[in-house]
Amino acid sequence: MNAANEEDRVFESAAELFGVLATPIRLKIISAVCHGERNVSELLAQIATTQPNMSQHLSTLYRAGVLGRRREGTQVYYRLQSEKVAMLCRAVCTQLAMELDGDEAVPAEDRLLVGGLR
Repeated sequence: MNAANEEDRVFESAAELFGVLATPIRLKIISAVCHGERNVSELLAQIATTQPNMSQHLSTLYRAGVLGRRREGTQVYYRLQSEKVAMLCRAVCTQLAMELDGDEAVPAEDRLLVGGLR
């Protein structure tokens, strides 16, 4: 495979991932499961939405490989399957929170730093 095709695959994969993450509720779900498994009831207690809507978003994240799941009796527990997704979400959301909370604008060269690297 040539370099151009490889680059195209990278951008297509990134676009697919950003599409999966492009919904605030999915980012909230990812945040909720970052520190451990949660079942649907626990997620609904943290995130204001309906059970059918929650299930739809969980299914999308599961099919995309972002979440893993396991069944215990009648409960289904979801966990973060992709640490890369967690790192991406943390970096972007932390940076945006700093920019929104700060009185001063963050200089362009300092925006979206990940681990101090540009």
